[in-house]
Amino acid sequence: MRVGLLGRKVGMTQIFQENGTAVPVTVLECGPCTVLQVRTDEVDGYHAVQLGFDDKKRKNATQAERGHAKKVDAEPQRYIREIRQQGPVEVQPGARLTVEVFNEIKNVDVTGTSKGRGFSGVIKRHGFRGLRATHGVKRMHRHPGSSGPSADPSRTRKGIRKPGQYGNVKVTVRNLEIVRVDPANNLLLLRGAVPGPNGGYLTVRQTNKA
Repeated sequence: MRVGLLGRKVGMTQIFQENGTAVPVTVLECGPCTVLQVRTDEVDGYHAVQLGFDDKKRKNATQAERGHAKKVDAEPQRYIREIRQQGPVEVQPGARLTVEVFNEIKNVDVTGTSKGRGFSGVIKRHGFRGLRATHGVKRMHRHPGSSGPSADPSRTRKGIRKPGQYGNVKVTVRNLEIVRVDPANNLLLLRGAVPGPNGGYLTVRQTNKA
C-alpha cells in the first residue's frame, strides 16, 4: 500500500541536529483522515483510497456531501482526495488514519496549489532582465520586447513567454525528507519547502522516486 495523508501547511521553522546544524523544515498538520471510500479495480477500474480531511459543518455541506459522509458514519469533509494504489488494500471505509502511518517512511511527495500572484509581467513571471534604463528607451523598461520575427513565419511562435496568470496551479514537490513525526499533535516535519500559503491544503504521499 502506498501510504498517504491529507493535511494543511502550518508554516516554516528550523530545528537543530545533534551536531548543532540548523535544518529548515516545513510543519504540516496531517490527519486524522477518514477513509470515505475504497476504490477497486472490479468496480471502479482502478485501486485507490479516498480520504477526507477537516470536518465541515453540516449546514454548510451539500446534500451529496452529507450523504457521502453518512455512508461511513462521518462528518462532511472540506478536503477530499484519492491516493492511487497499485493493488488491493487492507484498509476499510470508515477507518481513521493518523500521522503515525509515516513512522517507517523516510521520504514523501507533497502536492498543493501554489500561491496565486495574479496577472504578472514577464520580469516577475519569467525573470526577464528588462530593457535598458538609458537614453532612447522611453516608458518601456519592463516591456517584453519582440515576440518573434516579422518576415518568416510572420506570426508568434508557440511557447513564447509572455505576461499572464502567475501561480495558483497544482504543484508537486518530490522526495522530501521526513525529519520528525509528532503523533501527539498530528504534526509532520519535512525538510525544505512545500507549495502553497500557510493554511493551504496538501496531499502527502509516500514517494515512488528511487
